[in-house]
Amino acid sequence: MLEIFWKYRHPVGMITKNSLILRDLDVIEKLASKNLINVSISLTSLEESTRRVLEPRTATAAQRLKAIERLSAVGVPVNVMLAPIIPAINDHEIFKILEKVASLGAATCNYTFIRLNGAVKQLFEEWAEQHFPDRKEKILSHIKAGHGGKVSDSRFKTRMKGEGKYVENIRQQFYLAKSKFFPYPSSFAYILDLYDQFKHPQLKLF
Repeated sequence: MLEIFWKYRHPVGMITKNSLILRDLDVIEKLASKNLINVSISLTSLEESTRRVLEPRTATAAQRLKAIERLSAVGVPVNVMLAPIIPAINDHEIFKILEKVASLGAATCNYTFIRLNGAVKQLFEEWAEQHFPDRKEKILSHIKAGHGGKVSDSRFKTRMKGEGKYVENIRQQFYLAKSKFFPYPSSFAYILDLYDQFKHPQLKLF
């Protein structure tokens, strides 16, 4: 697909938690040379012991950091997603993560606050009991505090960030760290005029 995007100069965005993205670095670099690509990489923790229990079948933190560094080095704008932030598990790492990825050349960063929609709630509770039995109730209590007394929220604009005093503390930490380590806003913008279809008047409807 990336080869097709390059052939037709079609803009593309990618999001991944896997360092395998570096396998296609050659064509990604070409797309980046024309402002046709940006990449988001999710990073939940710098602590490998935490990463192993959160995402046991994914790239290690070190591998993701390597991907961020290599992509940034060839001009790819990288957005790091601290996603999700989980109370009493990785919320203490906000400053450390943003400082580290900024030093590796990441262009910008964002975050989401955990929500347990649908069947995820039971799976998460069982997982927390298995890995963090001493903190399980604290974790769930903070998650509920961030979603109006529930573990999830489907409302647009609040479902991914949460609300309430605990979430406000998270938000303040994140934006304080962002202002410190990412003092300049990302200047990335897709170049759309390389692809004729983007000049079509019908697209103005979207």
